[in-house]
Amino acid sequence: MNIELRKLTLKDYSDLKESMAQAYDTLGGQIWSKQSIAKLLKLFPEGQLCIAVDDKVVACSLSIIVDYDEYGDKHTYQMITGDYTFSTHDPHGDTLYGIEIFVSPEYRGLRLGRRLYEARKELCESLNLKSIIAGGRIPGYHEHASKLNPRQYIDKVKAKELFDPTLTFQLSNDFHVRKILKNYLPGDHESKEFATLIEWNNIYYQGIDASARSAKTIRIGLVQWQMRLFPDIEAFYEQVEFFVDAVSGYKSDFIMFPELFNTPLLQPYNHLPEMEAMRKLAERTEEIVAKIQEYAVSYNVNVISGSMPIVENNKLYNATYLCHRSGKTEEYRKIHITPNELKYYGMVGGDRIRVFDTDCGKIGILICYDVEFPELSRIYADQGMQILFVPFLTDTQNGYTRVRRCAQARAIENECYVAIAGCVGNLPKVNNMDIQFAQSAVFTPSDFAFPTNAVKAETTPNTEMMLVVDVDLHLLDELHHFGTVKILKDRRTDLYEVKLLK
Repeated sequence: MNIELRKLTLKDYSDLKESMAQAYDTLGGQIWSKQSIAKLLKLFPEGQLCIAVDDKVVACSLSIIVDYDEYGDKHTYQMITGDYTFSTHDPHGDTLYGIEIFVSPEYRGLRLGRRLYEARKELCESLNLKSIIAGGRIPGYHEHASKLNPRQYIDKVKAKELFDPTLTFQLSNDFHVRKILKNYLPGDHESKEFATLIEWNNIYYQGIDASARSAKTIRIGLVQWQMRLFPDIEAFYEQVEFFVDAVSGYKSDFIMFPELFNTPLLQPYNHLPEMEAMRKLAERTEEIVAKIQEYAVSYNVNVISGSMPIVENNKLYNATYLCHRSGKTEEYRKIHITPNELKYYGMVGGDRIRVFDTDCGKIGILICYDVEFPELSRIYADQGMQILFVPFLTDTQNGYTRVRRCAQARAIENECYVAIAGCVGNLPKVNNMDIQFAQSAVFTPSDFAFPTNAVKAETTPNTEMMLVVDVDLHLLDELHHFGTVKILKDRRTDLYEVKLLK
């Protein structure tokens, strides 16, 4: 027999389904759907543990992280799991909440449950969480309900006068009963729908210091870039470095440049057809990104490098680069190509959609036209995005209005901040880049904690400048749980969903 404790994977679902049905036969064989397990693994992969015996999953522990004060001791299972959607998971929370633990009946007696509890404790300590809390069944209670109330029953189990297959095990693993819950898990007839709120305290918990709390306030710098001709690429770098230096001087966490802000460098190729000229400019992208990454490290600021053309497998893409101040570089390619980009440059769309993990939380990036497609940012929101960055380039005011209004809608419907930055001015001697219109801004959700017009700050239209804005991620957490409306939580996921196809 080979016993392995490891992280759960989606490939384990078939075994998981079988074992769970056996373990919970008395509850009607209730099991988690494959979609639910997939979502848990995406949100909090390290919190989903299993034990495989001879490569077959026979025991499992599922958990999320919550800010426990938001729910208190009177919650139900449905409430703590966000109506089974896990929208309550908060990576910045203080409590590891156990939502499932079971061992297949065939393998009980091997102390596999103890291994899972010990693994949970190690996870709680490694993540510096205050405690482990869970609602525990008391499946032996129905045999004594006619003579004992729940408290009396629990006291007798504590005194070892009675044996309960779940509570006795939990008490032996250093958990204590914090409270008795009523109607915690409807349908649990063995427990008479009562449950114990059990807790294990992490004695190594260090608390959250002031610096960790302040990390929830993120400073964003936006560059409203004036299109101008440069005598050479060094002059272009000088202008880029000027803005990075200026924004970093205000201790910003992010700086964002606009879409295709390097197109003034097309001027030497203006004698070529637009498609060929843009491909010539793409030859400089690798060098430009390397230079911006140097600035990100030396000025200690994360840089969203607007966007630039790149060629791969003879295809032309519109790409932006997230240059982390740690030295790492990540790429996003514009998904939706405008008719103009297709006609003049022959650009094609990328096919990778994901959020980026940064030292300031999870962010998403969409390039201009992409923000007009609400599905993309909704997928980002489901992946935990808190700030959406949108570099854009629009020539006319009605084009800008489309980007602005859609960006504002994305902030409201996804309960996040959205920052947009564009180019301004005229660019003579560069074909198809004649005029630009922009007013860069940071948009917020619309509720009492935010500005009444849902605009945190905005620039003067059509003027080169930079905008430095603080956004408070704590306010997003409060909105998500206590907002006048709770858009993400109130979605009818039983009726519809937005998902990636690949």
